[in-house]
Amino acid sequence: MQEYIDNQDKQKQLYKRTLIIVVISQMFGGAGLAAGITVGALLAEQMLGTDAFAGLPAALFTLGSAGAALAVGRLSNRYGRRMGLATGFITGGLGAIGVVIAALINSIFLLFVSLLIYGAGTATNLQARYAGTDLATNRQRGTAVSIAMVSTTFGAVAGPNLVDVMGDFALSIGIPELAGPFLLSAAAFILAGLVLFAFLRPDPFIVALKINANKQDTESSVNQGKNPINKKAITAGAIIMVLTQIVMLAIMTMTPVHMGDHGHSLRAIGLVIGFHIGAMYLPSLFTGILVDKIGRPAMAIASGVTLLASGVIAAIAPGDSLFLMIISLSLLGIGWNFGLISGTSLIVDSTEPSIRAKTQGTVDVFIALGGVSGGALSGMVVAGSSFEMLSIAGGVLSLILIPVVIWARSSKD
Repeated sequence: MQEYIDNQDKQKQLYKRTLIIVVISQMFGGAGLAAGITVGALLAEQMLGTDAFAGLPAALFTLGSAGAALAVGRLSNRYGRRMGLATGFITGGLGAIGVVIAALINSIFLLFVSLLIYGAGTATNLQARYAGTDLATNRQRGTAVSIAMVSTTFGAVAGPNLVDVMGDFALSIGIPELAGPFLLSAAAFILAGLVLFAFLRPDPFIVALKINANKQDTESSVNQGKNPINKKAITAGAIIMVLTQIVMLAIMTMTPVHMGDHGHSLRAIGLVIGFHIGAMYLPSLFTGILVDKIGRPAMAIASGVTLLASGVIAAIAPGDSLFLMIISLSLLGIGWNFGLISGTSLIVDSTEPSIRAKTQGTVDVFIALGGVSGGALSGMVVAGSSFEMLSIAGGVLSLILIPVVIWARSSKD
């Protein structure tokens, strides 16, 4: 450990190695996340017999991810990223197994409990983006977040497109078809956790803490104040990520149900969600560069405008238009991507290492709770009005990002 603290070349090597391990784990984590998202609403609709509560699965596993985000953040702050992230992923895998059992025995209660536990995997998948920033410089942070996220694309795109395959496999072993993708989620989350537990050594967060402590021992008090905590920027970063999560999850949750009502096949639904998940993560490498080059505020505003475009297209698209649904859901993913990376970078910029993981976990709790509200209300909005109204409302809501950015830049704490 000490050799990394004293040697900058070793620190750079560990930074690169950490990114590689995070990339590998995120490939598995992305598959676990996307497979469950694709059929969660459909499984609930099938088991409950109504689409009025089709948003419940997203709400439940997002609610579970809220508690998990806090737990993973605190575990990481105390024991390091390795322990926190590995525990979160493996717990999520166990939740996915519970969903399969619930579908097999047709237990609504077990389904709800298992979806809460499954949320640990989704929370961890999101929090893994912070691991790459622990040893990154100010000019590398957006890019570091992006590398962690872009790697999720490989699994996230594959997951929805394996829905048919996993459904057929599930039927062949006597499990309901819509529970099949959760078998993939279970294996993927557990593998992601095992990769992190086995290979994320030495822990980048613990090394970063020791490097920071060493600097405080050797630098003057003037130099120690170079990176003060910026509460206004933390608040702005949190609002940006929470709002984009609400809009994205609300529209995404009801898209499979909307498409199913207009006669689209499970394969077509998987294709649209695959494009959406890909758009959430694939642009990340370029987004990170843009965030580092043109700034966090500009990319946050771009997020709001992109989400508005997504909502408008979803609202005016004919229900049977697969092409326009792909365009809309792709823009929805890109807008979320812009907001998450710009908001994440603001959070990392505005905190010091000793409280960073705990702060990140707390912010992710609010992101998850925002997702809960989006997922829970989406089904009710559609049942009470229409999918088109939900899409327009989400697009207009995203424009709040513009005054948030203006407020954050107006003055300093």
